[in-house]
Formats: sequence, C-alpha cells, structure tokens
Amino acid sequence: MAEWILGVGHLKSIRDICVVGEHEIIEKEGPPRKLTLRSASVEVTAERPEYSGPWTTFSVRAHAKGHALQCMEKIADEYQPDCELTTEDGWQILRFPGPNAKSPERALDALDAYSAMQQFPEVWRVRGEKFRVDHVSVELLFKALVEYKASDVHLSPGEKAMFRVDGEIAPSDVFGVLSAPQILALIQEVAPEKDWAEFVEHKQASFNFHQAGLGYSRVSCFVTAGAPHVTFRYLPERIPSFEDLHLPVDLMETLAELHHGLVLLAGMTGSGKSTTVAALVDYINAHHTSHILTIENPVEYVYHNRKALMSQRNLGTDVATFGLAVTGALRHDPDIIVIGEMRDPDTIRAAINAAATGHLVISTLHSNTAFEVVNRIVSFFSPVERDLVKLQIRDCLRCVICQRLLPKVGGGRIPAIEVLFNDIKAINDSIMTGDTDGIRIGMQQTTSHSWIFENYLFRLQKEGKITLEQARRYCTDVSMLDQMIMGTYSVPRLESIKHTGAQK
Repeated sequence: MAEWILGVGHLKSIRDICVVGEHEIIEKEGPPRKLTLRSASVEVTAERPEYSGPWTTFSVRAHAKGHALQCMEKIADEYQPDCELTTEDGWQILRFPGPNAKSPERALDALDAYSAMQQFPEVWRVRGEKFRVDHVSVELLFKALVEYKASDVHLSPGEKAMFRVDGEIAPSDVFGVLSAPQILALIQEVAPEKDWAEFVEHKQASFNFHQAGLGYSRVSCFVTAGAPHVTFRYLPERIPSFEDLHLPVDLMETLAELHHGLVLLAGMTGSGKSTTVAALVDYINAHHTSHILTIENPVEYVYHNRKALMSQRNLGTDVATFGLAVTGALRHDPDIIVIGEMRDPDTIRAAINAAATGHLVISTLHSNTAFEVVNRIVSFFSPVERDLVKLQIRDCLRCVICQRLLPKVGGGRIPAIEVLFNDIKAINDSIMTGDTDGIRIGMQQTTSHSWIFENYLFRLQKEGKITLEQARRYCTDVSMLDQMIMGTYSVPRLESIKHTGAQK
C-alpha cells in the first residue's frame, strides 16, 4: 500500500482536500473506498460504500491542545449526536457522523463548520485502501480481444481496459475501472516465476502467455510513476496467411524459396513486422523439409512441425543472448535461422556471418524505409568496422521489406510495402558506399524487382483499397506520389547516383 506526497495548496475544506487526494490515488492505484491523508499535526480518514461517488464518513485524528482542542469540543457539542469526539491513546478523534447520528447531512454540515475553524497544511501524505480486488478473468480478456479484433489491450490503474483496434485505442466496459491490486494479481497469475521475479526486481518484464483455444500473447508489464501497467499483444493460434495479411503472395513465395542470405523485415513499432515474419516462416514450414531455428525475446507465435522441423528458443530461459544463440545455432544444423530482432552489434555480426556461411537468416529491424536499412545496420558499429560491415552486407543481403500499416477502406488495416532486392549492380555498389539515395534510385529501375512505397501506395489507391489522403499521409515523398497520380513521374537515371551527395 503506497503513500504519495501531495501538495494541495490553501484548501479550506476537508471534503475538498479529500477530493484532490482521491484524484491522485485514482491515477496511481485506481478508485479506493477508503482514503487517509496525514500531516505532521493531523490525520484525516474518509470512507464510502462504493468505489465512486461522494465520501460519506470522515474522521479527524489529532494530538489537539489549546485552540485546536477547543474547536473540536465546540463542534462536538453543537452537532451531537451527529458528530462525536472521543479520546484514544492520547489522540482526539472527531467522527462525522458519530455512531449514534440521526442525520448524515447534519454530520457533513458539522464537518464543513469544523473546516471553517481550521487552517490545514498545504502538504499531505495520501494513502488509499480498500481497492477493487475482484479477479480479472484472462479468458474474458482474450475473448474481448477476439471479439473486438484488437491487436493489443492496455491495463492500468484508474482506467478501463483500453483496446487497440485498427491502430486506434479506445476504452471498454468489459472490466470497469481497474485497480493496482487487480493488475498486480493478474501479472502474477500469468507470469512464469522467473519473469515475476524480474518484474518485482527490475519493474519490467516481458513473456509469452497461451490462453488455450483463443490465442497467444506477448505480455509486457512495467511500472510507471509507481503504478503497475500491463499490455497484452494478441497473437492468434492459427498463424495468418499471406492472403489474410493482404501481403503480395508472389513476393512472399519468392522469399520462401531462398536458400541462403539475409532477409530483413523493417518498419516502426506496431507495423506488423513480427506477424509478416510469422506468416513467411509458417509458409516455409508447410512447404519445405527444413530445420527452422527461431531465437526470440520472448517467443511470440508458436509453430508446430509440419513439413519442417521447428526449434524455438526463448531468450533468458533457453539461451542468454541473441549473439550467443546465433553463434551456437550454426552447430545445430539449421537451414533457416529466424532472429526476433537485430538490436546490437553482436547479434548483427552473428546474423551476417550465418547468412554468409550458406544459411537463410530472417530477422527484423526498426527502420522507416528499406533504403535506409544498410546505414541503420552500419550505425551499430564503430567507424573502423563499418567498411567491412558494408562489404559483408553487400555480399549477403538478399531482400529488405519495409512495411507501414494503413487504415483500409471499409475497415481494418492493410500493409503498404517497400521492397529492396539486392539484384542489380547500382544497388550493390550503393550498399558498399553507404549511399542511401543511390539505393533508392536503384530500387526504381525496371531492371530491379524492387519498388518504393510510393509505387505501392499509388497502386493501393488506384484499386480503391486506401484513400488518397492516407496514401499521401503514409508515403515517403509526397511530391513523387503526386507526380505518379498525375502521370508526370519519370524514373531517375542511374547516372544521377554520382550526384546524390557525399558518400557515407
């Protein structure tokens, strides 16, 4: 039960002080039925029968002497029996209403009269009690995720459950306003012992949870401003197909036929990278006799052996680091290595080495465009290593897919796809020099199978799948998209690459 220090200013009413204290507690821990405010000289307790509504009973506890004691005695005399003054262990306690009160309204009048006689402290220590503790059903949570077709649900004290549907967050009445004890109990219920201990010690943890028959979830729990929060990212038991995700089937099937090299899925947080990787891996699982080894933190989508042999390793429980896992993977006879995220030099170095030794490596990376991925990777390394890293990327990179999720006409979301194939000399050379503009120009050549966001957005808009407004909002270069729409766009010549700025 936490205690919060709160400045309330020169409030003249105990009831007003309690209202301010209540707002503070609701933000931190949810609505209480009991509130205690204390200072060096006085302690105020307020209670009510429900988790909302006005406070109905109050008590003022103080070591009162002189004028302060006289005020308490005067109020008790004038408003008896609706107000009662008692002494316990040297404390004077004034209760509104008293145990024999006949008029609760008159008791509150007594409280206001007492408040008018006092000058209260500006700073109080506030504590809430008697919070909601009824059980939050995980099954009901997952059923709501499925019913709303939500990607995530956020639970925090003092708020209703917040579901993300089609990229927008909105509250739901499925549980009502939640409390910190409810959320802590939920986290402890669904977390493995190791992850609960990590949450208690480090104030954050991430793990996978399975609700049989409804789906999996990546659970992220953390503490902010002293309050527990938890987020469930919904993952269906049946991994979506390319068609389900509105992905270009011919592109994804082409990637599934690759036998070696590095394939990267890029995009910002929440752009669907992990789901696209899962769809690709599950397609390979269904169509190829391979050994597929995944390394994740935590394991998200769960695969079952189909034609392929699936091995899923969870960071922390199965292996200590991504770098160690990828290095060790080379001894586990994999055909395909799937890395949850390339997030540090050791992981990237190991991934590149694995791709260079004849394995197909599939991973994700945070980047807003495909053509920026090379320099994004290189930026993880010290300047003395960067030339070698660019050389290795040039030789092993097969494809980068970058995606952005857009609102779809008629509801739902659809990915906009940018694709970088390392398939022509202009792109190959620009990777080696770190020339992002050169890579982007190369991607637009008809001799490459690559394409940029503007091409794909233009096509989606022509097909009526997205609006022109959304196409312009999510493109990289609005002027280029406008030229495509007007039919005036021309592909830049390869000769222009040498004029695109300093080499990086």
